[in-house]
Amino acid sequence: MFFVLAFLGVAVYGWFVHQEATAKGLMFLATISTALVLVLITAYLFLRSFPAFEQMGLEILYTNGDYWSRGDDRYSLYPAIWGTVLTTILATLVAAPLGVASAIFISEIAPSWAHEIVKPAVETLAGIPSIVYGFIGFTIINGYMMDNFGLTSSGSIVVVGVVVGLMALPTVASVAEDAISSVPDHMKDGAVAIGATEWQTIKSVTLPASFSGISAAVLLGVGRAVGETMAATVILGNVMQLPEPLYNVFGNTVTLTSLIASQYGNAHGLHMQALFAAGVILFLTVMALSITAQLIEARVKQNLGGEL
Repeated sequence: MFFVLAFLGVAVYGWFVHQEATAKGLMFLATISTALVLVLITAYLFLRSFPAFEQMGLEILYTNGDYWSRGDDRYSLYPAIWGTVLTTILATLVAAPLGVASAIFISEIAPSWAHEIVKPAVETLAGIPSIVYGFIGFTIINGYMMDNFGLTSSGSIVVVGVVVGLMALPTVASVAEDAISSVPDHMKDGAVAIGATEWQTIKSVTLPASFSGISAAVLLGVGRAVGETMAATVILGNVMQLPEPLYNVFGNTVTLTSLIASQYGNAHGLHMQALFAAGVILFLTVMALSITAQLIEARVKQNLGGEL
């Protein structure tokens, strides 16, 4: 407590005496603190998961037979990884086309009054808590699927994919809209000048010029889908098995996030370390997607002369 009060006192004093230097120092400190938090989280995840990788080796990623046995201290993340892959693919199939179509409409087609309504509405979707999406998906979409498609379980991969896709849609739409809007007007005006229609301009000029940015938007949406927890946990529950056959999206399984959320409360020893291993896989996947999206965004800026 003493150090906190001392820091606040020095910061306040510096702000009145040397405001510019204090502001720069505080911003530098905030940046270093953010980077330090990332380093500490990374180190903690790897340290806690290392015993699981050391004891089980690659079996933790792929094991035939009994995937999850606390009595035998035998844990495999294969069903959770496969469930995450399936739900992410389905979510991408929902979020990517709807998000890109929304971005095109908002940026290029919608009149100003519609733009002022649709864009805030899409962004508002991103603020809805994931538990609300999960509850709606479980009570409405899952109920409809059970009544009309004869599902035998109370939760299915396809329902999670649709719900998570709707959750990722605002991310895809917002980032893609920024990329499409960043295309210089002189490129569009040139197409119009040679007689191209509005749709021909969008199809032949705007979309190719913003393709990298749209790709980054989809990748960020995929990252959102991979890391979604509450919706998957509410809908799927905790069934540690593979769908049969593997491509059966109407079956039930777990995802990496739902596995962690449903079991961390009573886990200890190797069981807890296996859950941390699941966290490491999620962490590396989302980080790879984020870095790739940033590289693509940098490429967009370079191709468009730094305009974005």
